[in-house]
Amino acid sequence: MEIADVVKVILPSALAFVIGIVITPIITHFLYKYKVWKQVGTEGKKAMDGTDATEFNKLHADADTRTPRMGGIVVWGSTLLTILVVSVLARAIPNATTIKLDFLSRDQTWIPILTLVLGAGVGFVNDILDVYFSGKGLSLKRRLLFVFIMSGIIGWWFYAKLGVVDVGIPFGGVLNVGMLVVPLFIIMTLAIYASGVIDGIDGLSGGVFASIFAAYAVIAFQQNQINLASFCAVLVGALLAFLWFNVPPARFYMTETGTMALTLSLSTVVFMTDSMGDGVGISVLPIIGFLLVVTVFSNIVQVLSKKYRGKKVFRVAPLHHHFEAIGWSAPKVTMRYWILSVIFAFIGVIIAIIGNN
Repeated sequence: MEIADVVKVILPSALAFVIGIVITPIITHFLYKYKVWKQVGTEGKKAMDGTDATEFNKLHADADTRTPRMGGIVVWGSTLLTILVVSVLARAIPNATTIKLDFLSRDQTWIPILTLVLGAGVGFVNDILDVYFSGKGLSLKRRLLFVFIMSGIIGWWFYAKLGVVDVGIPFGGVLNVGMLVVPLFIIMTLAIYASGVIDGIDGLSGGVFASIFAAYAVIAFQQNQINLASFCAVLVGALLAFLWFNVPPARFYMTETGTMALTLSLSTVVFMTDSMGDGVGISVLPIIGFLLVVTVFSNIVQVLSKKYRGKKVFRVAPLHHHFEAIGWSAPKVTMRYWILSVIFAFIGVIIAIIGNN
């Protein structure tokens, strides 16, 4: 491990945090100026089965109509600005330091950045429609179709262009799956995208995603994928800047432009820290992202129970809202999720490192 590599990871992350802190008041100004929140009188949130989310609307109806949405702009905005700054410096003032800091590379960061931009763009359109067209953003089917097509293309690229045919198994080498890596990537991306509903309580999603990307930054660094580690670390810095303003009471919500960007980018990072990095990035995802798994699972259980048993398992799904409904304060839920996310991220990193030796 070289000190220069450590600096390459830490310095851009710190820069992303500073940029995020600087641009947030500007972004917030415009979010409030143009009233980027759900208007009074629009329909409340719907459950996954299409029925009214009565319990959720009781808990969050007031905040939904007075807190701006689209705070995810802070995350991807500060990330892209950081990438731009270090890349321009490397080309405008080429020396050993600036060139070393530039982590924009075809083999490690182009695909994660592409998915970040595409997710941010589609999420942005959804949020605009959601705010200014009676709470009716892009339908779930359209968003899932976009994720399906995008992940199919990128999954094919991994298989056909990059030769990815294996999945790393902790303590057990690799499993050759051939062209099944394409549907595997599609399923994994759809599942991670579905976990974006964790953005439901002030500060919750930012803290959880920061822990996850920090874990994959460590894993990528250990695999000597320094550029990919820098990208993950920059996202951590951007997420911490977002959290600075999103802790209760939140100045804004992340919403789709943030969660779609993060979840789609995460799927590529996970894949690239697997056999491409001689690692087990896919296998440890359920551990590192355990709270994302629980979030999706609780939604599935709730929908199936309502459909086949005629009653709910949880007061509200996903699970973090159930805890609110039974009397936990929002900050308590958030803090406990943060603690758990750090614990599971740490366990996942240890397994990824030890299980690959």
